[in-house]
Amino acid sequence: MLIRNDTLAGKFLAIVLSFRLPMAIMRRMITKFINRALLGTVSFEKMTNDVAAAGSSRRKLVVGLGNPGMDGSRHSVGMAAIAALAERLRVADQWRTDRQVSGDIIVSVYQDTQLVLLRPKLLMNVNGVSVVKAASKFSVQPEHIVLVHDELDKPLGKLGIKNGGSARGHNGVRSCVDCLHTDVMSRLRIGIGRPSGNTAVDRHVLGRFSKEEQDILSSVLEQCVDLLLTHLTAPQLQTSPPGGRSATCRSKERTPLVQEAIEGQRQK
Repeated sequence: MLIRNDTLAGKFLAIVLSFRLPMAIMRRMITKFINRALLGTVSFEKMTNDVAAAGSSRRKLVVGLGNPGMDGSRHSVGMAAIAALAERLRVADQWRTDRQVSGDIIVSVYQDTQLVLLRPKLLMNVNGVSVVKAASKFSVQPEHIVLVHDELDKPLGKLGIKNGGSARGHNGVRSCVDCLHTDVMSRLRIGIGRPSGNTAVDRHVLGRFSKEEQDILSSVLEQCVDLLLTHLTAPQLQTSPPGGRSATCRSKERTPLVQEAIEGQRQK
């Protein structure tokens, strides 16, 4: 695909290339530009204020990060976990496409908590655009968002809850941090392990689980649902000011974790 030099995208790309930056930095800059472009004219500041004013602590947004159309791949295991959650809640037949949020949505209730389940229909690197739009539409503050995603640094079978912090190299999480302008979102990290031998990381994460891994995965997804429901119904997901904190800030405060999450963190 050719980009005309007289377009905004073409001018931006020309500027980036003129600096002769390392490829990783160039990719990051281009991805951030795409995130902003897909958000269009939406004002993040206005969205944050609206959400802070109308948001309810009894409403949570649970996002399965992944690539649409790549079911069964390691990189989309977050979407598999969300599907398992919908099955547990007996609402798996209620997925509907919502163009306003660029994703598939289910709105359900567990105990006294309203749950908004989201499967972005954008590529992993720009999943954050869908998350911002859903958070705005359903008035969910960033500290009441849970991102469910794959984790290279944990072996398959290990899980862990992480309350905020850096993206740790995960492009889907990085997109969410960039778009929401905060890093307070909780994450359920599902181990997929690192590739063996000379297999490239990209090929590993985009590849499908082997037959042996699929046998383990079914029980892992059940544990994911248990952990999610425990975490989502805790008295408070995060301790942070309304609307969250800046992505450049860090907090030492952490909410209590269930035992499985603690053990998962120690195994990383």
